[in-house]
Amino acid sequence: MRTIALVAGAVFKESVRDRVPYSMVAFAVLLIAASYLISQLTAGQDLKIIKDLGLAAISWFGLAIAIFIGIGLVSKEVERRSVYALLSKPITRGQFILGKYAGLVFTLVVNLSAMTVAFAAVLAYVDAVTAAGVKAGWPAPALDPRLLVAVVLTIAELMIVTAIALFFSTFSSPLLAALLTFGLWVAGHFNQDFRNFEVVLDVAPAVWLGRALYFLLPNLASFNLRAEVVHGIDVPARAVLLSLAYAAVYISILLVASVAVFRRRDFK
Repeated sequence: MRTIALVAGAVFKESVRDRVPYSMVAFAVLLIAASYLISQLTAGQDLKIIKDLGLAAISWFGLAIAIFIGIGLVSKEVERRSVYALLSKPITRGQFILGKYAGLVFTLVVNLSAMTVAFAAVLAYVDAVTAAGVKAGWPAPALDPRLLVAVVLTIAELMIVTAIALFFSTFSSPLLAALLTFGLWVAGHFNQDFRNFEVVLDVAPAVWLGRALYFLLPNLASFNLRAEVVHGIDVPARAVLLSLAYAAVYISILLVASVAVFRRRDFK
């Protein structure tokens, strides 16, 4: 564990020196702040607009951080040939991969926490300047605790994306890894459609292929609770726990696969 923690710390320090996460967080904070101005153009939907844009900004820019940093975790070390020096030390390839993943997840959580704080600040300001009569018509309070649940599930979704990016970075180029990761992210949000292929097509091979893709591809739609949270709909705790458990299992499978692929690579 100490070796994994050291690798994770090195990844976090390197990401701190990188300007990409700062730029992503800055743009996200600007979008969250601008959501207040955009909401003033609507009639009676201002809080919903702010919540929807704020949660979307956290998700989109978190996705960008997960992909653009995750795809270079291994490939950068190989291109710079620093992987040779690292693997010559008392560190296994499995510890190297797990440390890289832990470091990026920590970086991701720190950046998303900064976005969430900015999001909460905008909501607190809206709550402070809004009259009590207007607040009575809101479907949920400005600082609704369910917003935090939505952010936690977003982090869990991005942890899956990070594991996917890490897996592809163990054997492909950064560009290909980015395209494959983004493609799986898109497919993951339409995963339910693969299960319902028999409703659209009456072809047995296509139905079986759809079911195989349904179980193989990540089911990311269950992590998106923006609509429920924005409209003040209660989210069952069981559904949240099942989504988190699914994320843990899927991430574990991806990390095992990443370690297995990386162990087979020949750097000579």
